[in-house]
Amino acid sequence: MKYLSFDIEATGLAEHDLIIEFGMVPFCTEAQSLKKELTKHFFIKCPAFEELSPKLDPWVREHNKTLIEKAHQEGISLEVFKSELISYLESDLYKNYFNMPEGKKVTLFGKSLNAIDLPFLNRDLGWEFMRKYFNHQVLDLSSFIMGQVDLGKLPENCSSGSGLMNYLEMGEVAHTALEDAENTALMYLKLLKN
Repeated sequence: MKYLSFDIEATGLAEHDLIIEFGMVPFCTEAQSLKKELTKHFFIKCPAFEELSPKLDPWVREHNKTLIEKAHQEGISLEVFKSELISYLESDLYKNYFNMPEGKKVTLFGKSLNAIDLPFLNRDLGWEFMRKYFNHQVLDLSSFIMGQVDLGKLPENCSSGSGLMNYLEMGEVAHTALEDAENTALMYLKLLKN
């Protein structure tokens, strides 16, 4: 099957937090490969770090200052992001890769989609947008891993992203949207080989 692996980075995980980075890459489980030509990455404009800082989670304040500053300086507005995303999703290259007849929708793939990424995207891009372009079914790596742990096929420490990266000898979690989208897809492809 083919999936669109994506990841977001945000100013935190609370309802008021903002998407600041978005990365995506399609991949195919049959070919065991990522479609790098269709990789996309965006920084999304946010207020300055100093303005956000009082409301930021301490972990975000300590680890994501540079990312927030980059989004503030180089980011595009949510409206422009949505417009560019539509152009990407309507492109012939994208539709040809997914072999999309009329009415077919792409299945999203990622880590902790249901808890983090999808609520942000539904809020910022809109319910209608998400239903128009993406399948209502998603493949969440976190849920897949939990099932593998329950079946005794993976050790319990694989439940975290860093634990799974270490188990698969893939280094550390990057906490950047594009690298995390790529690594999440690669982890799934590795697990399918076992």
